[in-house]
Order: sequence, then C-alpha cells, then structure tokens
Amino acid sequence: MIDRLLIGALRLYKRFISPLLGPRCRFVPSCSEYAMQAIARFGAVRGGWLAARRIARCHPFHPGGHDPVPGDDTNPHTHRTHR
Repeated sequence: MIDRLLIGALRLYKRFISPLLGPRCRFVPSCSEYAMQAIARFGAVRGGWLAARRIARCHPFHPGGHDPVPGDDTNPHTHRTHR
C-alpha cells in the first residue's frame, strides 16, 4: 500500500511540479521515473533507498547518462510479486 502512495506522489510531482522546473535530469530514465520503477520492483524500503542513492548522484560533477534500475527485466525472479 505504501508503494502505491509513493508512486502516486511521484506521478503528481511529474505531472504538476516537474514541468515548472524544466528539463534538469542528467540521467535516463529521469530520477522520478527511476524512483517509480525501483519502488514498483523492490518495494518502498529498498526501492526508496535506490532512489535516494540515485538522487545523491545527481549533481554537476557527475556525468549522468543511462542508469537503469538494477535487475534484469527478462528474469521474473527479480520482480516483486504484486498483491
């Protein structure tokens, strides 16, 4: 349940706040998209930790680039089971 609330809050951020800030993310996928994927895949605690680590790397001295959420999309054992 907390997973869905966090993902909902991130969607609201992407819809209403992010457009006001303009394109700033140096990573692909964006930090908010990364956080949604990480929380959906690993849950609120581990996914939130991965998202926080990603945001900590988002600074002018980091080159950015392609940085997907860990885990192989083709391996069903890396995904959380949905209730």
